[in-house]
Amino acid sequence: MKKIGIAGCGAIGSEIARAVLKDLASSARLSALYDIDPLKARGLSKRLKKTALCVPSLKALIDKSDIVVECACAQASAQIAKLAIEARRDCMLMSVGGLLEGEEILELARRAGVRLYIPSGAICGIDGLKAHSLAGLRKVLLTTRKPATALKNAPYVIDNKIDLSRIKKETVLFSGKAKDAVKAFPQNINVAAVLSLAGIGKNKTMVRIIASPNANINSHEIEIESKAGEAFIRCENIPCPDNPKTSYLAVLSAISALKQIFESVRIGT
Repeated sequence: MKKIGIAGCGAIGSEIARAVLKDLASSARLSALYDIDPLKARGLSKRLKKTALCVPSLKALIDKSDIVVECACAQASAQIAKLAIEARRDCMLMSVGGLLEGEEILELARRAGVRLYIPSGAICGIDGLKAHSLAGLRKVLLTTRKPATALKNAPYVIDNKIDLSRIKKETVLFSGKAKDAVKAFPQNINVAAVLSLAGIGKNKTMVRIIASPNANINSHEIEIESKAGEAFIRCENIPCPDNPKTSYLAVLSAISALKQIFESVRIGT
């Protein structure tokens, strides 16, 4: 029985915790919960009726876990992964954007012989992108549309003094490299980081972010070109009920990735 600890007890961490208890009961057990805000960890443990799961520190969570699942934020994800790897614990990262500024984490995991799991998140087509990359990628373009309200409090919006309430039609807020998109919208565009890591990197993966005042879903369009051909993937995602900045599919992707760890038959990559 693998012990799974969850760092970050917000909407995503809560859903994953419930899935571990319900869907992975025969293969794994929820061993610990930690959040920088103790009230969140205590609240989740109370809702799960597992009050003994709360731990006082990230180190305590890592000590109690075989697999550390990061559900915190991009600013903390690389450090959480680093500490888990140094303790020889496998790790799953949800806030993948943090890895674009901490790419040494990938090599650290390789040297330590530790497994680092990065779910596809709110997009489809990572299998195809990885296959296309073997033929030499020429283009990876991500176009993301989100309700304007979902982009509230993004650093880019604040720094540029953008009044989202005044947007009355679809408006391109950002167009540029993935590495810059992740910095500008750290809570909204983790998919750009996933695409970068699976494809041609953060400097060649291009991103457009569109604020759509009438949208009630998050959508992602991915264009891929290589010597093997072209691909176009479109995903229309329902926002996570407890966190409109995140797509529900991102949560399901993490749960699916966790389940696959324990399966003898694996379909796709």
